[in-house]
Amino acid sequence: MNSKLQIISGRFHGRKLYLSDDARPTQNRARAALFNVLTSGILEADGCYKVWDVFAGSGALGIEFLSRYPNSRVLFTDLSDKSVNAIRKNLSLLKLGNEARVIQADALNLVNKYAPEIDVAFVDAPYADSDVGVRFIESFANVAKKGSVVVWEQESTRFVNPTDNWAVLRDKTYGRARFLVLLLINK
Repeated sequence: MNSKLQIISGRFHGRKLYLSDDARPTQNRARAALFNVLTSGILEADGCYKVWDVFAGSGALGIEFLSRYPNSRVLFTDLSDKSVNAIRKNLSLLKLGNEARVIQADALNLVNKYAPEIDVAFVDAPYADSDVGVRFIESFANVAKKGSVVVWEQESTRFVNPTDNWAVLRDKTYGRARFLVLLLINK
């Protein structure tokens, strides 16, 4: 495995991950900063969370979450065969079968089924189709529980503000990626 993508912290610290050739992973430095934000007052250190890595790619965000929050469960979704295979390889490598579920599907078609039970969602839609991220965030807000946290990654040059349903807890830019950490406040 020649990937530079690795787990930053927790029980799998330093472990390298498989990366499909069609993925655009969140860089290690940006992931570290995001999790520092989440662990500094947004999430409980010993929490047990239901997490959705929505446009999962390699699954790095969800796997990083499982590394830091071992009592949690993560749902990984992606449309790409290559991405789903990479996620499954990474989960197998780390023996995370019982803590994760992988579904190859359009995440927008799964919102009504899964969003009501999710505590934390990572939304990293393809930069080439920023509208899909907006549609997901809006759909998620309609059915998710109040207090749900969403980490929304967007291309910084094509940034879209969230609706009034969300409180912006953090807004950070790392290179060409802009991250919003959002809290669902209205239903």
